[in-house]
Amino acid sequence: MTGPASAAALGNEAFRALRSGDFSGAAALYTQLTEQEPGVADHWLKLSLARRQAGERQAELAALEEALALEPRLLPALLLKGVNLEDRGDAIASGKMFKAALAVAPPPEQLPPDLRPLMRRAQAGVARFQATFEAIVRERMSQARRDLSEDGSERFQQSVEVLLGKKAIYRQQPHAFYFPGLPETQFYDRGQFPWLAGIERQTDAIRSEFEATFRTDHGFTPYVNHPRGAPLDQWAELNHSMRWNVLHLIQCGREIADNASRCPLTLAAARTAPGPVLVNRSPNVMFSLLRPHTRIPPHTGDTNARLVVHIPLIIPAQTGFRVGNEARPWRLGEAFVFNDTIEHEAWNDSDQLRVVLIFDIWHPDLTPGEREMVARLMAATTEFLDGPSEGL
Repeated sequence: MTGPASAAALGNEAFRALRSGDFSGAAALYTQLTEQEPGVADHWLKLSLARRQAGERQAELAALEEALALEPRLLPALLLKGVNLEDRGDAIASGKMFKAALAVAPPPEQLPPDLRPLMRRAQAGVARFQATFEAIVRERMSQARRDLSEDGSERFQQSVEVLLGKKAIYRQQPHAFYFPGLPETQFYDRGQFPWLAGIERQTDAIRSEFEATFRTDHGFTPYVNHPRGAPLDQWAELNHSMRWNVLHLIQCGREIADNASRCPLTLAAARTAPGPVLVNRSPNVMFSLLRPHTRIPPHTGDTNARLVVHIPLIIPAQTGFRVGNEARPWRLGEAFVFNDTIEHEAWNDSDQLRVVLIFDIWHPDLTPGEREMVARLMAATTEFLDGPSEGL
């Protein structure tokens, strides 16, 4: 008797032998089934189970490899192969196999109950693998630093953290305009901006101007100000809210005369930086106020043709800022420059107000000619989208 019916009968007989504890008999029957239908991965998987119960671990591994050759993403086979290799003491091979299993596994609530113990073992195995891998990498790099008398650049250190899975990879995601070929740097080296120290030296004067203006409680507006009916996504909670508010000195290239007149030193300091001049877009100079227990959700900016500068003015504890995979605290009077087209967020978990001076600058890698062409392109798009503007 041949054909599917005999295969089904053979499978049923093998299953009964497996359930009754006749593991050698089950293995012999499943072997016959794989010979009859060699292209069915499930036959090889069940043969591996019988071999395992019979104590034939090498034959179990061979059957699992046949199953995975037919279906490389077969989760039970990946898990069982990981277990087999781990039982043999091969931590590296088992760790790789467990990682492959976790990569294809569904959410825990969708796992069959019989696979859940194996998944827990896989997770523990991957954790051990990662810990061993990390220890080796860090020891080797520590030796490399001693040999080379070199700590490595900040971007190299980032590469190590990404390799070890400690940090994710973030890409530039500008909303309005992308300039190709610019690096995906999160925070920039201060040495690229020699004018920065001069602005930092004026921190006390800038803060005094802010405090005098703040006491008048005039000119401050919500930072998020979407019209009714606009798609808000993550901004719904902060839309029209003074929990995150600003005092614009220059907004989208236009000086706000009343506000600017009260902060002349601040405006003069910001103008020592190479601010982009883009019609209806830049420069921007503002005091940004984050009220207690307020978080700015992850978001990205409009264009990577410019960078953003923060000058911290009032910085309570329990505040912070993240760009991509790196979080930093603000420190009074210590500026940083970052790419806001990489996902970033901020928080103030304290009971006090946080205040930062913010302005934008040209990306330092753009040539003078490229800056001019970007400015003309932005003017052309503004004219098309918004109508003619002054100066066009």
